[in-house]
Amino acid sequence: MNAYTKYFINKFFWYFLTLVIAVTLNFVLPRLVQGNPISSIASQMTQGMTDSDSIKKVYETFTIEFGIDKPLGTQFIIYVKNLLTGNLGTSFGLYPKKVTDILASAIPWTLALQLPAILTGWIIGNILGAVAAYKKGVFDKALFPIALFVNSIPFFTLAIIMLYVFALNLKWFPLSGGYDFQMIPQLSWDFIGSVIRHHTLPFLSIVLVTIGGQAIGMREMSIYELNADYVMYSKLLGIRDSKIAQYVFKNAMLPQITGLALSIGTMVGGSLICEIVFSYPGIGTWLFTAIRQLDYPLISGCTLIIAFTVLVANFLIEIVYGIVDPRIKAAQMEEN
Repeated sequence: MNAYTKYFINKFFWYFLTLVIAVTLNFVLPRLVQGNPISSIASQMTQGMTDSDSIKKVYETFTIEFGIDKPLGTQFIIYVKNLLTGNLGTSFGLYPKKVTDILASAIPWTLALQLPAILTGWIIGNILGAVAAYKKGVFDKALFPIALFVNSIPFFTLAIIMLYVFALNLKWFPLSGGYDFQMIPQLSWDFIGSVIRHHTLPFLSIVLVTIGGQAIGMREMSIYELNADYVMYSKLLGIRDSKIAQYVFKNAMLPQITGLALSIGTMVGGSLICEIVFSYPGIGTWLFTAIRQLDYPLISGCTLIIAFTVLVANFLIEIVYGIVDPRIKAAQMEEN
């Protein structure tokens, strides 16, 4: 076993330990919120009932079913056992729907919105930032202020502005939802067209903010690398500018790759505000609904996915860095 393999085994151990801690906090934190979720479920089920004994029986039945009557330690053991079998429990607020069923229907919407938007914004932003640093002149003077302005706009503010202008006033796009409410999800051109219309505004709002941030970051890193000693030395050796540019932008891309990995890792949680503003049927909207309803199982399911994706993204970036930059790989081997 070489040093590089040992390094990643060591890293895997620490990430696994972090996951264990995250699972523990994922169980405990929702239960620290004040309120009794069983009361809201029981009240919905007992509407119109006048018999106090029957109402009490319903309350006790739900308390036993969800295990709220057991000690917290026992609840945690049951939670871990269910988690290992892929059972995230039954939703309190959408009883008797399973949390896994809710998340299975929501995750594709979040991925279809966030992943293309993040990748598109990342690619366009890095290209614009690199060109601005390399070409300078009017292009740089125009791009940098615009990118800085767009990046300074709070994400939810831009989403609300776009919703107000293009959906409410101009009526070019729908106001909310993932597709027209009267349609049944199916593989048809009408349904696909409806999904695209509802997808456009949330997509653009994420892309515009992402472009601004990535363009600024890439521009600054490229300028730093262009002024590095190795660039001047390469020019004195007579190496072609195109060859030098390849090394410059490869080095400048390292922090950008980190940003991309973290953006992808946190996209589930990052979609919360966007999905709320546009009432998009993704996991962010369900997390917000679960918090309002004190839906412990659904909150735990959503936050567990967020924690897992962040940890996976950070672990993968360790591998990518070692491949992209030999200096980092050498440093990683020395750490081990």
